[in-house]
Amino acid sequence: MPRALVSFTSLYAATLLMLLGSGLLSTYLALRLSANEVADIWIGSLMAANYLGLVIGGKLGHKLIARVGHVRAYVACGGLVTAAVLLHGLIDNLGAWFVLRLLVGLCMMCQYMVIESWLNEQADSQQRGMVFSGYMAAVYLGLVLGQLALGLESGLGIEVLLWVAICFALALVPVAVTRRMHPAPLVPAPLEPLFFVKRIPQSLITVAVSGLVTGAFYGLGPVYASAAGLDTAQVGQFMGVCILAGLVAQWPLGKLSDRIDRARLIRYNALLLLLACVPLLLIKEPGFLLLLLMAFAIGLLQFTLYPLAVALANDHVEAERRVSLTAMLLVTFALGACVGPLLVGGLMAFFGNNTLYGFSLVCAALLALLIRPQAVTGEHQVAEAPLQHQGMPPLIGSSPLVAALDPRVDEAVVQEQMVDQQPPAS
Repeated sequence: MPRALVSFTSLYAATLLMLLGSGLLSTYLALRLSANEVADIWIGSLMAANYLGLVIGGKLGHKLIARVGHVRAYVACGGLVTAAVLLHGLIDNLGAWFVLRLLVGLCMMCQYMVIESWLNEQADSQQRGMVFSGYMAAVYLGLVLGQLALGLESGLGIEVLLWVAICFALALVPVAVTRRMHPAPLVPAPLEPLFFVKRIPQSLITVAVSGLVTGAFYGLGPVYASAAGLDTAQVGQFMGVCILAGLVAQWPLGKLSDRIDRARLIRYNALLLLLACVPLLLIKEPGFLLLLLMAFAIGLLQFTLYPLAVALANDHVEAERRVSLTAMLLVTFALGACVGPLLVGGLMAFFGNNTLYGFSLVCAALLALLIRPQAVTGEHQVAEAPLQHQGMPPLIGSSPLVAALDPRVDEAVVQEQMVDQQPPAS
């Protein structure tokens, strides 16, 4: 294994354990509420609360890290997440669960920020691409294993929550005992929303649609699979196959994205996603094998919308604004991911569980109509465009600081925008 990856093993292990616990928790809560015949809109609201917590955590995390330092902030947030997970088993109240999910999202965003700033600051500039790839692999692998772990328990009892809590507790150990030098305190990157709306409207539209579809999938995908006749273990396999497809798609997508006009590729992606959703919209209870095959095809397309939008945006934004760009894209995605599960949850109550893929179909159709390659004039295209395509984590495990790991972003600019070398005394 390359030395660059070995030296960050502890941080990768912490990331994998966090995402394993997070993926398992999201699917478990959706299945448990569905088994208790809770309305789909309330199930969707839990995923919306999680993404809302991620947005809030992106703001509050900087202040907490600046006040107590990286390790203390990470351990404190990890303790809160572990407690929140266990409280799901002690409190059987939907309103309380909403607050707990928001708290989990908020604290996990702070943990992502700690890990990503550590990786960025201590990775050599020549190794940032490899370090970034290792981080992305840990995120995807953790999410996939979290779904497959559902098969370890036959029911939906509190035992699953105990396993989730164990994952989050163990994720504290690698960071708490690390002997690495602590990164410098962070300052937030400015969003500059008006600038980006004018400069990269098609990228923002793609990111928003990606958020709508992905948020709905994570929040209500388990409900759809359960209604299609799958048992708990099979639901985990269904979710895992979808997420695994997103990882598999990253390398060939990068090759295509570096050779084909990216706006045109987004439109092709949207049209293929539309077609892939048709069978699952029309067939009420597809067989398990067909469901897995279609889920894999949809995952290939669904999880590649965001990285395509990122690549297109980076081609038209100057290097000194790319950290702010990543913050803007993540906020746009998270807001879409808050709305998606709420919309789909409400629609599923009236039109049935197949509405999940009907919604994805409509989103894909709108994206195909709104993305106009001819509107990309190249007026603001940067000199080095097209930049090399870089695979991105699936947005349930990243913060605005993920830009710092992207080899396309100049390291000096990252340090200037994200790190305050002379923090004020508290």
